[in-house]
Amino acid sequence: MVPTRLWSRLFVAFAFLVQPAVTAVAGETTLTVVDAKGEAHAFSIDRLLAHPDTDTSTITGDPAYGGTSRQYRVIPLTRLLAGLPVAGADVLMATALDGFVAQLPAAKALNADPAGAVAYLAIEDPAAPWPKLKGKDLSAGPYYVVWRNPQLVGIGPEAWPYQTVRLELKESVAKRYPAILVADNLPADAPARRGGALFVDNCFACHKMNGGGEATVGPDLNLPMNPTEYFQPSVLPRYLRDPSSVRHWADQKMPAVAADVLSDRDLEAIIAYLAHLAGRR
Repeated sequence: MVPTRLWSRLFVAFAFLVQPAVTAVAGETTLTVVDAKGEAHAFSIDRLLAHPDTDTSTITGDPAYGGTSRQYRVIPLTRLLAGLPVAGADVLMATALDGFVAQLPAAKALNADPAGAVAYLAIEDPAAPWPKLKGKDLSAGPYYVVWRNPQLVGIGPEAWPYQTVRLELKESVAKRYPAILVADNLPADAPARRGGALFVDNCFACHKMNGGGEATVGPDLNLPMNPTEYFQPSVLPRYLRDPSSVRHWADQKMPAVAADVLSDRDLEAIIAYLAHLAGRR
């Protein structure tokens, strides 16, 4: 998937064998929603298209299609989940066909105030299929989480999971995967602590850490080894910024990451986090 999922494709080049996290296949049109009590609910595409809160909307800055503006049939996530138990959930976890797993903060994903950022589920109508993604044989469907005003709350490209087939209300990443956390005694202003938050927002959608996580797009970034242990210190930042400047091949999936998505300071913080976790296996 080319234009989006920029950062969290981190080190996908090292994934020699990847198994999907879900059993869905291309052409799947059923959306599974798991509420905060763990009960699963199935939504057919026909049911979603006929939902009274589904409407046609223009979405700007669409990362799946090169930052363009596109019209979609959408339903606000708050309306999709109306009537389902949501109390106690910290995260809305979105799983895609390829094993990409976005951990969306529930407070942001379920905001209904139009003055802020609002998340929607875009629904691909089989009668009006979406364009194929650049370099791919599939579109961004069957379902795609899109946003209005994402910049108001710091929503980046990784929070626009396309080819989504499953939504789950979950506890926080920290509660579910304590092995990814930095040491308790690390100073509050330590770069590695900030890097850990950036890692969850930008990398965790594709990579496990210390065995924790749901994603299967790329490898675990600490087991059996950590990237800081096999990349030269001068090469790792360069590779993260623009992988093709270090190596290139026909099936390369990891694109360059722009400075307006992650600054040099952000990259340094994530590398500090990786180095810190190398000592916490």
